[in-house]
Amino acid sequence: MNKLLIIDGLNLVRRIHAALPDENDITSVQQRSLAASQKLLKQHQPTHVIVVWDGNETSWRKTLYSDYKKGRKPMPTALSEGLTQIKATLAEHNIHSFDAPSEADDVIATIATKVINNNGEVIIVSTDKGFSQLPSQHLTLWDHFNQQTFDIKQYEKKLGVEQYQLLDFIALAGDAGNKIPGIAGIGPKSAADLLNKFRTLANLYRSLDNLGAKQAQKLAEGKEMARISYKLAQLQTDIPLNVNLKQFRVNTHPH
Repeated sequence: MNKLLIIDGLNLVRRIHAALPDENDITSVQQRSLAASQKLLKQHQPTHVIVVWDGNETSWRKTLYSDYKKGRKPMPTALSEGLTQIKATLAEHNIHSFDAPSEADDVIATIATKVINNNGEVIIVSTDKGFSQLPSQHLTLWDHFNQQTFDIKQYEKKLGVEQYQLLDFIALAGDAGNKIPGIAGIGPKSAADLLNKFRTLANLYRSLDNLGAKQAQKLAEGKEMARISYKLAQLQTDIPLNVNLKQFRVNTHPH
C-alpha cells in the first residue's frame, strides 16, 4: 500500500529560518530542513515522500479577491535566494521537491486526494489549519514543531462547529490570518450559533425570515462576500498535475 508523506515546504522552512539568530545563515536552514525531513521519514515510515513548494505565479485566489493574504510578511531575501540550495540538499538525500505554480496547498490537497482515492494513506506535514477541511479518513495532519497530530475534534470544539461546516463557518466569520473577509458584523460566535441552528449555509439563506431583522439584513447584504469567502477558503482537489508517484519513492537502501 502506498503511504505518502507530503511536506509543506515553505511552512516548514520558514519556521526553521525564523528561529535562527542569523537570518543569512542558510547553511543551518539546509541542515535543519534535512534533519527535520529525515526525522519525519523515520517517524512515519512512508513509501513515498514529496516536498511541495509555493510558486511565484499569482494565485487564482488573489485574482478573485485582491486583498487575499494582504499584509503578509514577504519571504526574507536570504531565504528566497537560498531555496534552490535547500531543495538541492534534500534531493541529494532522495527527498524530492515539486514546485506548485502558485500556492502549494491546492497541489498538496490534489495529490493527497488522489492517493487516498487510490486506497493509499497520506500524512501532510504542515501547521496550516486549512488542511483540516479534507476528509480525515486515511489522512493524518502532522505538526512537526509540536510533534503531534492535528486534533480535528479539539478544533471543532474550539470553533463550535463540525468538520463538514468549516467552509461555511469561514464564509460567515472570515479568516483573519488569510485576510478572508466573511460577512461584515458576523463574528465566530454568531457564525457557530447560526450553523448549529441551521446546519449549512444554504439552509441558513433559505431561512432568513426566521431571523431577527438586523441579522437577516447583514446576511442578505453579505451574501456575495460569503460566496467569495467560501471559495477562497476551499482547497482545490482536482487541479491538473503532471506528477508520477514513482519519482517520489523513498529509497530504503541508500548506497
